[in-house]
Parts: sequence; structure tokens; C-alpha cells
Amino acid sequence: MENLKFTEGFLKSIEISPHLRAYLASSQVMILIEGPLDWGRLKKAIPDAKFIIAVTQQELLMGAETAGYRAFSIQDKVLYSEEEGITKKEMLQRAVHELALKHIVPSGSNLVILYSCFDPTIIDSISIVKLDEHQEKLDWQKLRKLDTNIPPKTIRMVVELAVSIGREGREGKKVGTMFVIGDTKKVMANSRSIGFDPVRGYTCKERDLSDKWVREGLKEIAQLDGAFVISRDGIVRAACRMINSPTAKVSLSKGFGTRHWAGAAVSKVTNALAVVVSQTNGAVRIFQNGVSVLLIETQAPHLTIWREHEKEEPMFDYSTNN
Repeated sequence: MENLKFTEGFLKSIEISPHLRAYLASSQVMILIEGPLDWGRLKKAIPDAKFIIAVTQQELLMGAETAGYRAFSIQDKVLYSEEEGITKKEMLQRAVHELALKHIVPSGSNLVILYSCFDPTIIDSISIVKLDEHQEKLDWQKLRKLDTNIPPKTIRMVVELAVSIGREGREGKKVGTMFVIGDTKKVMANSRSIGFDPVRGYTCKERDLSDKWVREGLKEIAQLDGAFVISRDGIVRAACRMINSPTAKVSLSKGFGTRHWAGAAVSKVTNALAVVVSQTNGAVRIFQNGVSVLLIETQAPHLTIWREHEKEEPMFDYSTNN
């Protein structure tokens, strides 16, 4: 495979500009690599820079590390599948997010990124980003790993709404709630109405989550007891539903309240996803097949952290209304 190159104009601009060269040498600089790189030319152009190399292929790691650079891989069979059509912008966002999660550079740093924009065989572009502006972005690629037939667009809309509720609450108070997405018919059979359903009688258009005003309205309704039932196409089918699914086959860590148990239970007996917002700390958990598969900490000061919940210690949360 031919070495990835820098354009002559790009390198010349660095070599003849002492200010740009000094800036790169004193900054946090990441290069996004999609193929073998001419490491010798890079060292010659900017000998003092302490580059961080992000590679899209695992086999490129060795070349970067052998050249003496810190390197990490953002390889992901879902991220780079042709069916998903991942854009360059999404690729860069993923690299920056991984950089922050791995604590490779300090929070709040300015990051210079060198990458291929127009030709994948040539490093031809430079961008400067502030990590603080990107650390609030969620790693939406995690959602694509969920083994479900629910469209990612619908899951993302629901999770964004849940994160907003977990972070902001309502009228100065913390709010806990639950959204159950997909397998609507079976979910309805495993739940009952608490009484008044605020969305009943409205048209599908008036219950469509893609409408900003519908989402704002749900934030108000979230203060009421019960769960929202969301169809796979993003239509709110019901609100204020009491989940009746049995919890006998569900095993959760101590400290989880009835809302989390109900979310785990309904995801166990149906093909739905349950998105639960904790009233105690605003954390959002996604349940699938009876287990918590993703956790989003909405109260983190700079970074909304995504991780597989099973790999972390239980959070001590003893609220029965959680």
C-alpha cells in the first residue's frame, strides 16, 4: 500500500512559516490516519511536535508506535461499514471523543487536527477545535451497536429527550421517567393505564417526536407517574403507563428502584428498548433483554460519558422512586 502523503503546499506552508510551526510544536496535535504515512517527512517538517495518531485500521498502530508516536485506534466494524455511510465529520467527532474518553489530552485543551478531507491518500487539511465544545457531544455510534430493528433516528430522538430531562429536570426539580421504544403492541399488553393519558386523542402528527413542540410537551408530562410508549417510527402511542412485566427473571444491582426494575423487565419480555431517567442523579440507562447495556451520566461537568454499565461498579442509589 502506498504511503499516505502530505500535499507539497501543505508541508511547505508549515516549513516556511515559523509561527505555524511553533504553534503546532506547542499544541496538542492529532493526525487522523486512514493509510500508511510518510513518517520521515512528517518528522522533518515538524521535528518538535508531539503528535497523537488516531488510526482507522488496527494494523496502522504498529507503524505509528514504531515511529515513536502515541497512537490509538478508532476502528469499529459498525462505524466503518459501507451501509452506514459514515461521513468525515462523524469520523473526526469519534476520534476527538475517544481522545477525551481516554484522557490522552487535558480537558479544555485546544486541539489541532490534521486529516484527509478531499483525497483519502493525502493529508491536506487542518482544523483547530476546543475540546470543551466537543466533550458535550454524545457518542451516538454506540447506539448503532444495539441489536434491534428500531431505527437509530428514533432511538437518538428518545435518548436526546431523556438526557435533556435528566440534566435539566423541570421547574427546578429533578425528574425521573421512562420511555419504552418499539414492539408497541406487546408493550401495551404488558402495561396498563394509570388513569388519564395526556396524549390520547391526538393525531399521529401531533404525537411525532420529530416535532420540537411535541418533545417540549413530553418534558411536562414526564413529571407525571408512568412510562411513555414510543413506536419504532417515533410516534408517542401512550403516556402514563404502569409496566406490569414480571421481574422474576431480571437481575439488577442493589440500589435500583422500581422504575429501573420495570424498564429491565419490559425489555426482557418484549423486543423493546427501555430508556430510564433516574430521578436521583439524572443518569440515563438503556435496557435491552433485561440488562442495562448503556449508561449516560448527564451531570458530568464537561463530558457526557457513555459506557457499558455491566463493566462498572454499581451506583449507590437507594431511592425507591428511582
